Amino acid sequence: MSAEAHGPSAGEYIQHHLQHLQKDFSFQSVKQTSIVDFSLFNFDSLFFSVVLGALGCLVLWMAARKATSGVPGRFQAAVEILSEMVENQAKGVIHNAQSRKLISPLALTVFVWIFLMNAMDMLPVDLIPQFWHTAGPALGFKDYMRVVPTADLSTTLGLSCSVLFVCLVYNIKIKGLGGWAHELIAAPFGDHWALYPVNFLMQMIEYLAKTVSHGMRLFGNMFAGELVFMLIALMGGGWALSATGVGLAIGHVIAGTVWTLFHILVITLQAFIFMMLTLIYTGQAHDAH
Repeated sequence: MSAEAHGPSAGEYIQHHLQHLQKDFSFQSVKQTSIVDFSLFNFDSLFFSVVLGALGCLVLWMAARKATSGVPGRFQAAVEILSEMVENQAKGVIHNAQSRKLISPLALTVFVWIFLMNAMDMLPVDLIPQFWHTAGPALGFKDYMRVVPTADLSTTLGLSCSVLFVCLVYNIKIKGLGGWAHELIAAPFGDHWALYPVNFLMQMIEYLAKTVSHGMRLFGNMFAGELVFMLIALMGGGWALSATGVGLAIGHVIAGTVWTLFHILVITLQAFIFMMLTLIYTGQAHDAH
């Protein structure tokens, strides 16, 4: 029988679902061939990130627009609890009240945005990709589609680099350009000319390590969660193709339910951790060595 008469193998299924819809800057379909390639971008991650970011801003805007001084409704109460939680965390890390006017809303936006991006992992694995397999080629696109932006390393590192930029801005704003430049060469080992190269090297390593670990932590957890959902989906596929695979059907339902309930905690916790590290890193920018 021809290959078209058979469905994909388990390996082919996972490889296809892990492939991004990639475009170069001429908007031509391409495929990444190296680990680092700045000549292309993952269009699916970019699309869902922008849409979910706009959705998160809309939700917060609606809450602010409908806020009342009386007894709040459930929606307003939920947003107020979330906002108060973020503000309390910010007060514990950043003691400059003026800085918190920007950093607290930033942290709240980060939490909501990342939570929404993480929550895309709760959708059935083949729901949106199955629709795209028909619609994508009809529109002239490849049939690749990944819907969890935070399972894409370029997204999480982009977010962590944005946090790094905010930290650099506050370093200069709080300490002045000269004060921050002096700190780069005088800390952590002391203000002595012989230690300046070592201090500067240690500062660069610290900035690099914080930025990379900030993005990699979120990516690793979400990528692993997405992969587990694919493996669970394969159990359901194996049951559908097997006349005697009742055990696979039971395992598919049990594993899917347990992992989904556990993953609710994961997506919330990862959003909270990313938000807290954002506050901690920006708070460190206010501290003088």
